[in-house]
Amino acid sequence: MAQAFSRRRGELPAEVTGFVGRENELARVREMLVDARLVTLTGPGGVGKTRIALRAAAAAEGDFPDGLCLAELTALRDPELLPHTLCTLLGLPSQTAEAPLDLIIDHLQSRRRLIILDTCEHLVDACAMFADVVLGEAPGVTVLATSRQPLDVPGEHTFPVPALPLDAAVELFVQRAAVVAPGFAVTDANRCEIEALCRRLDGIPLAIELATVRLRALSLGQLVALLEDRFRVLTGGRRSALPRHQTLRTAIDWSHDLCTYAERLLWARLSVFAGSFDLPAVERVCAGGALPADCVVETLIGLVDKSVVVRIDEPDQEDPRYRLLDTLREYGADRLPERGEEGACRKRHLDHYRALAERLEDYWCTSDQVELFRTVDREHANIRAALEFACLRPGAEREALAFAIALGHYWCFGSYFSEGRRLLIRCLGQVPEPVAERADGLSLLCYYALRQADPEAALVAIQESRAVAERLGDECRLACAARYLGWHGLITGEVAGAVAHYEEARERYQRLGDRPGLTQALTEYGILHAIGGDPKRALTLADETLDLLAGQPGECWLRGYAFITQGLAYWRGEDIAAASPVMRAAVRQKYRMGDKDGVIACLAILTWLAAAQGRHARAAWLTGAAEAMGEDLAACLIRSPNLTGAYDQARAEAHQVLGAACFERLHRRGAELPVREAVDLAETDADSLDARALRAAEPRPADGLTRREREVADLVGKGLSNREIAEHLVISKRTADAHLEHILGKLGCSSRAEIAPTLASDHT
Repeated sequence: MAQAFSRRRGELPAEVTGFVGRENELARVREMLVDARLVTLTGPGGVGKTRIALRAAAAAEGDFPDGLCLAELTALRDPELLPHTLCTLLGLPSQTAEAPLDLIIDHLQSRRRLIILDTCEHLVDACAMFADVVLGEAPGVTVLATSRQPLDVPGEHTFPVPALPLDAAVELFVQRAAVVAPGFAVTDANRCEIEALCRRLDGIPLAIELATVRLRALSLGQLVALLEDRFRVLTGGRRSALPRHQTLRTAIDWSHDLCTYAERLLWARLSVFAGSFDLPAVERVCAGGALPADCVVETLIGLVDKSVVVRIDEPDQEDPRYRLLDTLREYGADRLPERGEEGACRKRHLDHYRALAERLEDYWCTSDQVELFRTVDREHANIRAALEFACLRPGAEREALAFAIALGHYWCFGSYFSEGRRLLIRCLGQVPEPVAERADGLSLLCYYALRQADPEAALVAIQESRAVAERLGDECRLACAARYLGWHGLITGEVAGAVAHYEEARERYQRLGDRPGLTQALTEYGILHAIGGDPKRALTLADETLDLLAGQPGECWLRGYAFITQGLAYWRGEDIAAASPVMRAAVRQKYRMGDKDGVIACLAILTWLAAAQGRHARAAWLTGAAEAMGEDLAACLIRSPNLTGAYDQARAEAHQVLGAACFERLHRRGAELPVREAVDLAETDADSLDARALRAAEPRPADGLTRREREVADLVGKGLSNREIAEHLVISKRTADAHLEHILGKLGCSSRAEIAPTLASDHT
């Protein structure tokens, strides 16, 4: 699944290493969270602020019925993106032009929630402003922050995190040492040496963990002696003059000196990454010069062995990812300029992530779509960092804008409309001349503004884009301008004008042979007619869309919207029996894509289809599932009065028929469903949410096949080729090909060999 559906953003991560001591600190922080609404844990890097904050938050979860939200800020470098990031973590809609901070406050005002801001020191002003506003406007919200300095906000309670006491430091050392040197244990013979080492490291957890790594190669006695020498040289023997932050720096210096030259070089180069990274990125960004490409893997392994680089194994990913702890990343970043290669390394970082974005943009309308989107989405922090660097390069303003344009479908697929819009405005401000990149950027700006219900700004942008395209005589960009003008008419209800613009776009795309552009235009054109009241025309356009997607069975974005168009068209034609199965196929496509807004729209439409069938219990839990996923359901329904009215009516009808108590119970149970279970139950046409129904929630996708598609599927099962099927049914081979692609998409099959077994299991 896409990232947004695997672990809900903002949830606490699982602990991967043991937690030692800190009972007193946890109890104190827990007390402070009861008495204060802004608690900041302060202290030097590596002292354990984050671990204590997460433990305390988990213990306090029961005090916050509306849940916890963790904002890990290490990889966020732009303070202006803090509200956008928090909107994403809180699951707030991006389909609004409202200021993100206002959106957050509106959301939090009536809730009791704990917001954790982790690693604030590089964004201290932005975090302080956010906390100050929340304290004043959202009385049920508490903020728990970690920072190397206080936020200095009225009402803030600070807790300086102390180093570990000696007994806990010894326990941590022994626990970590046993991992690198199996069988290691504290004994009467070695206790004094362990205690001496822990005292020398001031009980700082990160410093202790870095030291234990050396036990792979050294005895405990050698480790203590070398560390003592190191500290004596750096401090002139004056132990009392060594503050704790210098202790950590000294421990890192020592770990750095014990690395090979190649490991030190790689450490410095890795500092250009924001957040986590994968091995291909390391090889492309960090190889070169004194670090040949064939030595990168071995050198990275060395840094992992030394606990400089942390390996991250994600449950849904075969290959691991890696990251530098924030303190170690900063250390590496300080070393990189000394080598005189910071600019070159950041340029390679930019080139790598721009290439990822361009690949998604080149193949966004193919079967590679979902995997490419997930690949780019895992690199969101690095994409931000690369674009930031691109915007700062003198004389490369058009390249920066081109990079932003290459992220167009990524921002769309991920519903990152606010972020995309802001960064486009920044890049467009650097390229005022009427060039092709400006036309493209303005077109995207128009689309994002429309998705955020800001038609006035959208119209200004698309009119300038069209003017630039006309000046350049660029047919492709004129087609794009016509399409976005059509979407503007769809949003504003100017149906006649929208039809004219979509017809123009269709003609231009056909003349250009631009299949992806034509497919997207027809998808939107079909939605226009489905909402506007011409279901027959909408069905024709949906079929044309699906025909154009033939050969790309893994494409989910447009195929899902084509199914939604069919469902709405059948509903407008009062054919509920036909509308329901195609909408169930749509919700599966949108879920596979990770399209949160699309899933919400499908659940909402299935709600009123269920109510129309008199299945009010199903309608009740569907409303709970849909509303739990998104604050602004109307935005997901394109703010169409026809659609929002149908949903509100179905909800009210279910409430009336079931009674308030029964409706609220089912609504609550629907809201508590994990997204995957909600989609499974919606797709399988389930009415009940009892345990047996949940266990039996196996997809029944064959219900979504039309009569003709069933005929084709049966013939495929008999072993007929597409040409033989065409001859048997007296249709063209192209039509038979298209039917097969529709069947594969609806059944979730990757090959024709899977069709017969899937249908057979459906009937058992």
